[in-house]
Parts: sequence; structure tokens; C-alpha cells
Amino acid sequence: MKIIILGGGQVGSNLALNLSKEASDITVVDKDPERLRDLQDRLDIQTINGMASHPQIMKQAGADQADMLIAVTSSDEVNMVACQVAHTVFNIEKKVARIRSAAYIKNGGIFRDEAMPVDVTVNPEEIVTQDILKLIENPGALQVMDFANGQAQLVGIQAYYGGPLVNQELRYLKQHIPTVDTRVVAIFRGDRPIIPRGDTVIEADDEVFFIAAKKDIKHVMSEMRRAEAPNKRIIIAGGGHIGKSLAKSAERKFSTKIIEQKKQRSLELSEELDQAIVLLGDASDRSLLLEENIDEADVFCAVTDDDEANIMSAMLAKSLGARKVIALINNQAYADLIEGGNIDVVINPHQATLGSILRHVRHGDVVRDHSLRRGAAEAIEAIAHGDKNSSKVIGRKVEDIELPVGTNIGAIVRGEEVIMAHDDIVIKPDDHLILFLVDKERIHEVEKLFETPSRMFE
Repeated sequence: MKIIILGGGQVGSNLALNLSKEASDITVVDKDPERLRDLQDRLDIQTINGMASHPQIMKQAGADQADMLIAVTSSDEVNMVACQVAHTVFNIEKKVARIRSAAYIKNGGIFRDEAMPVDVTVNPEEIVTQDILKLIENPGALQVMDFANGQAQLVGIQAYYGGPLVNQELRYLKQHIPTVDTRVVAIFRGDRPIIPRGDTVIEADDEVFFIAAKKDIKHVMSEMRRAEAPNKRIIIAGGGHIGKSLAKSAERKFSTKIIEQKKQRSLELSEELDQAIVLLGDASDRSLLLEENIDEADVFCAVTDDDEANIMSAMLAKSLGARKVIALINNQAYADLIEGGNIDVVINPHQATLGSILRHVRHGDVVRDHSLRRGAAEAIEAIAHGDKNSSKVIGRKVEDIELPVGTNIGAIVRGEEVIMAHDDIVIKPDDHLILFLVDKERIHEVEKLFETPSRMFE
């Protein structure tokens, strides 16, 4: 598959990194020659220096033979025009564009072949907002991922000293939660992934990922770690696109305050938000946080466009008594350094966007793709098509499916039913399988499991 990526920033470079590992034919187009040199030094890809939406530049990138164009430059307008050129001039079959402005997204009639031919739009702000909301709705979670239209969820938590599962073998999980079916699909001990087995023992500070039906998640979490009171009071630092979107969503369920440093923006927010309280000030101002009873805040979310400001305000909020702090961090080096210390959860918007794009690149009808632990591992949802003669999974028990090393099936969604992937479960047509991969370079082997002859040539 030949893929052209327009934009070599963090999203574009992460896409190139992931796809180059999977042996795709990748070309990256960017205006910054130094950025392209850095990419070529690190990856086995082609690069083209120039304006991403220019037909001649796209031709140099091989657009006349491309199967897919992914436009992730910093400009919505360039991304949109590039998709138009890809459609009109080069007849590229699939076009993905990152669109950040809600004004474009809300007007649904824009994105269609006879208007602006973008097959898939990806809105980073909306993705990040939903990720943070799920963390707020599930106290104690480090990461929450939806599958099968939200019927099943994969949740990451941290085991704590004295917890009911610490120093226990996983085989006894059913005894702790006899009324709920759940499955631990991954454990991270420091930076080391552990594939769970019946005799695996959970240790304190392990990061444990489990899967269950959405309706059972809170019950499972209460058994796996000390029960935390539901979140009620939320403080948001930063009134940009993400801050406003988060406040709009949070104010419906929680007591919400948003701190914005710019006066004009704070006035705009006060007009657009219905119930959230808008505060004019600096979120790293100790006296302001104390005045607003930061010690009573259940969640403090630092979502400005400045990594350093987010880090400092989140650390200050934690030191002043905020129960949980979440920081939006663009720089991956910062994210790796600070998460798990004074900052409870780090959200990397580029990593969140990456998963939404990758699922449109996958073969074998992969319909969901989530990165775990900032890209260290991957969880995907794939649909089983065909019959027992044409499919490598249908008609087979879970234990008989030849999975790549480091891969396991966590759950199966069959219609409205969420079934844990025990060894004796037989896969049926149209089952949605949720798989966990420690080694992302084996994704193609997983994709091939879900390919059928009729779909391999689509």
C-alpha cells in the first residue's frame, strides 16, 4: 500500500514511524527541510520538500500511484485543499484529513465528493475531550478505551499496596468478582510488558489493563482497587479549543470552573458556556487556586497550548490538594518523564489522534485502534468475516487461533453480548474481536488473520 502523508509534525512523523514498521510504502511531504532530513535519518521512507497541497509537489510524491492520502498539516484549509486535489487530479481512493475547527465539522454537508472530498475527518480536540471525560467519569482509571460502539471498554488502572488483587494469582479473579465476567489482557511492570496467565501475580504499582462490558466497569474497578468517590468538582486550566469543549461537556454533569488568562477569551467563554464558572487569571497562581478551593477539586485538568504551563499548574494543583490532576502534554519526552509522579495522567493529543487515523489504514476490517501507554502497545477491534472455510478465525476456538507472539484476544462482542475470550469460545461470523498487542510490528500478522479472499482485493 502506497501512502502519502502531508505534514511531518508530531502526528505525521508518528504516523510515518508506525507505518514504516509495518512495511508500507510511505512518502512524507513537508515545507521544513530539516524536519524531513531528521525523518529520513530515522526511518526508511521517502520525503518531498514543498507545499503539501500543490499538485506538482503531490505528483513528485507519487500521488498518481497512491492508495491513500493522509493530510495532517497544521492548517485545516491546506488539508482540505490537498484532499480536493488528490480526488480531482489524482483520483486517490481514500483521503483522510485532520480538521481542527469545529465550524467545519459541524457543517456536515462540506465533506462529500461533490463538495469537499474528504473520506475521513479527524478532530484532535474532540478526541482529547472524550478521552478526558472518560477519565473523569471513571475515577481511578489511567486510560479508558471504547470498543464496539461503547459496549465494551478496556481500562488501565494502577494496583496499590494492600489492594485485593495484589500478590494474588489472576486465576482467583473470578472468586473476587463472581457476578461479573472480566479479563486482564495486559500488565506493565515499569516499562516491561507481561502477558497475563492464570498463575501471573499482580504486584503493587503494576499498571493493569482489563476488559469488561461497559456496564460492569465500575464494579470491576471497585474490586481491583480501593473505591473512589464519584467526581463532582472539576477545574479546567485553559480556555482554548480543548478547554472550551471539555467545559461544555463537563458542565452538564459536574460542577465546573474554567480558568482563562486572556480577558477577551474569558468573555467569549462566559457567553458560550451555560453553567460553568469562568475565571480570569493564571492557573499557576497559587493564591487564585487557594481562593477557588483547589483542595476540594476532584479533578484538575491543565489543557492550555503550553506544555510547561500545564506541567507547572498541574503540579501546583496536586501539591495544594487536588485529588487527581491531568495534564495535556505535546512533547513526548516530557510525557514519559512526568507521568506517574506528581501528575496522575498525561494526555498526548498527537498519540490520541494517531489511533483514530491508523484504524483507517488497517486491513482485515479493523474498526478501532487504540494506543496504550503512549504508543508502547496497541489494542484493536477487528470483525470476523466469511465462514469457517474462508476465514482463519471463524469456527475456531480461541485457543486454536494462531496469534502472533505477544498478542491475545481479550473479548468478543456478538450483537449486544460482550463475551470474555476464554479458550473454549468458538468465533462466529460478524463477531467483533478485541485484541491486545505488545509488539506493534506484528500488526500485519493480525490483519491477515481477518482477511478473507473476497476482501483482500477490495
